[in-house]
Amino acid sequence: MYPSTKFQEIPRISLILAACAVCIGGGFQYGYNMGIISSPGKYVMKCINETWMERYNTEISEDMPSLFWTIIVSIYPIGGLVGSWIAGALSVKCGRKHGLLINNIFALLGAGFVGISYFSCCFELLIVYRFLLGVNGGVALCVQSMYLIEIAPRALRGTLGMGTSISLSLGIVIGQVIGLKELLGREELWPALLSTPAVLSILQLITLPWCPESPRYLLIDKGNETACDEALKQLHGEGGYLKEKAEIERERRDDAGVKPKKPWELFRDPSIRWQLASTMVINLFYQINGIGAMYYYATPVFAEAGITEDKIPYVTIGTGLSEFLPTILCGILIESLGRKVLIIGGYFLMALWCLGITLTLTFAEASPWVPYLSIAFIFAFIISFGMGPGGVSRALTSEIFTQAVRPAACIIGLTVNWIGFFILSMVFPYIVEGLGQYCFLVFLVINLMIAVYTLFLVPETKNKTFTEIQAAFQINNKTFQKIKAVFQTKTKKQNQQQQMSVAEEVLATYL
Repeated sequence: MYPSTKFQEIPRISLILAACAVCIGGGFQYGYNMGIISSPGKYVMKCINETWMERYNTEISEDMPSLFWTIIVSIYPIGGLVGSWIAGALSVKCGRKHGLLINNIFALLGAGFVGISYFSCCFELLIVYRFLLGVNGGVALCVQSMYLIEIAPRALRGTLGMGTSISLSLGIVIGQVIGLKELLGREELWPALLSTPAVLSILQLITLPWCPESPRYLLIDKGNETACDEALKQLHGEGGYLKEKAEIERERRDDAGVKPKKPWELFRDPSIRWQLASTMVINLFYQINGIGAMYYYATPVFAEAGITEDKIPYVTIGTGLSEFLPTILCGILIESLGRKVLIIGGYFLMALWCLGITLTLTFAEASPWVPYLSIAFIFAFIISFGMGPGGVSRALTSEIFTQAVRPAACIIGLTVNWIGFFILSMVFPYIVEGLGQYCFLVFLVINLMIAVYTLFLVPETKNKTFTEIQAAFQINNKTFQKIKAVFQTKTKKQNQQQQMSVAEEVLATYL
């Protein structure tokens, strides 16, 4: 491994601007869409009720507006799943940069459907709106993560890769703020609030064309050395681009003749078995670790602590900030502490806070101060998530694969992520209904499981080339092959012994 240099530790302005241009229509857009969606819910349901009355001259059943709103909200991960699969083709055929530019079409179309829905009194079109935003989010998270990892110098790869998580957390906070009644959170402005993602897409369409394409994509995938040199000079300057190009050249030689793989081809490749397994595990546990439960329980716990209903939206912004600020700190520490320490430490702390929340919710009526302790545990859980899994997981997915495998691997990882998101959103209310506050004990076990998995099966990737990271995973692959061979040998011997025993019994019968 090469030691970090001063050049590597201080990024150029052009590199920072490229990361910002990508994030504004990527992670920030995704987080913003998550942040604004809770505010207009009651107004949209009221609009559905009035529209139904005008359309059919009869009152809608009490549960139908809530059902339609649930569908509008829940269709988002379905769109994200579709977007994840579109992302692979876009990133390979059009490139990382142009794939992100094309992706803005989905957000702009979605904003258009809000206007059509409002003026035509067709609330069903809001389902299409939310689906298109989900597609936009699925493409953005996949392609943005690849772009940030591929343009970063090795010493800053973790920090720059954190751009997705940092921008996502910031987007949630800004979305919550914009959704306040003092801004766009009023009844007459809900169509404008739901259309604001178009502004972010326009900003990216203005800024991203000035940024270079991924140098790795240009050289390894397209074989365009001249364009690669120009991109590297723009990102890293005349004094540093040669070292970055040398690393890309080594990876190109190692993967000579290897074409970008399809997602289904990865399952048949034993050489990346543990990278793929780790990607799927990390993305699944990212969704089912209990962070959604914390936001779900936050409002009733705030109310029980005596916070009035009109003040709860402002306190809720605090939950968003408690995830955003630690994510920034995680980005600062990731290159010094490493990925594993942050992930393992975060999950162990989250397990501890789950135990605390279970106890305080169980004995909430024991004393007036207990609900405040519940609030403290909720914030501690969110902070631990932002400092560890919430910050590192998305960067790690793109970091553990080489160029030919990365797009397909990101598709698989995000597919698992979106499926986990959808299943949890459907199942979680029933889990809460059945287990109540004891559902956090389930999350306690889940967090301990992923911490142990990361400790033993995920190698540290800090300051390693993509080829070196792959070699580190090969140790797990070889160990698995040895265990498999021992098991097969043992099974073969047992089968032979059984066959001999049968033969001896047959001979004994005839003799």
